[in-house]
Amino acid sequence: MYDIIVVGGGPAGMTSALYALRAGKSVLVIEKNGFGGQITYSPKVENYPGTMSMSGNEFAEKFLDQILAQGADVELETVVSVEDKGSVKCVLTEEGGNYEAKAVIIAVGVKHRMLGIDGEYELVGNGISFCAVCDGDFYKGQTVCVAGGGNSALQEAILLSETCKEVIMVQDMDYFTGEKKLQDVLFSRDNVRAVTGSQITGFITEGEELRGIKVKDRKTGHETDISCDGLFVSIGLIPENGNFANVLSLNDYGYIDSGENCETGKDGIYCAGDCRSKSVRQLTTAVSDGAVAALAACRYIDAM
Repeated sequence: MYDIIVVGGGPAGMTSALYALRAGKSVLVIEKNGFGGQITYSPKVENYPGTMSMSGNEFAEKFLDQILAQGADVELETVVSVEDKGSVKCVLTEEGGNYEAKAVIIAVGVKHRMLGIDGEYELVGNGISFCAVCDGDFYKGQTVCVAGGGNSALQEAILLSETCKEVIMVQDMDYFTGEKKLQDVLFSRDNVRAVTGSQITGFITEGEELRGIKVKDRKTGHETDISCDGLFVSIGLIPENGNFANVLSLNDYGYIDSGENCETGKDGIYCAGDCRSKSVRQLTTAVSDGAVAALAACRYIDAM
């Protein structure tokens, strides 16, 4: 039996493991895809304190090496449930694994809602991005499109409009659903224009790089090519918490109902990173959560 099992191998999960290991706890990290999470889609990370520039993959690889050197065990399996048996927590996986620990930290993150167009995944990091804070500076003085019409898309576009030559909003509905105040701020800027009632149907590429998008008017069926240097997809996030709904409280959007203390209301079960309810989802806030959750889990174990 482990002291702590961490579900998820992104920045929050690996930070949890690091802090727990340095506190002398035995730790198992279970990750279903690849270590690093969403940050691995970023070709350059330049907003992490103390680091001028690094790729998301470089960050993930170094972090994994660090926790392995500290003594972490890791498994590439898909967790399907967590059972709370009082002083023992059981973590079950799709592959048949049944692991026990005194405490569990859930750090499964979120996944970006995709457009569902052929070739989309291959362009992530090569023209398709999801975070203006992370990647906006790479498009300074260039033309970008933003897919979406809610508050998040409007906020992304406002930020991009401060440095980009042109920002083109592409919304499949005839109107934007975000707050009027955000719309007023955004569309008062001369370098912003809107394409509404239109669906992105394809990509224009040059080699492995994005050079534009194909857009179809939903009413007329007329197709148009829009040249751009980057596309920011902002059509929602999908938390991957469904497998824990039986043991934890989720809010209306599917996020774990937890505050800055990373507690879940269940003794010995904590959460960290983008999977919990929060207003800011960044690399720095993920690692912050990881530290908070790990220290809380260590205190819980020490008091047993």
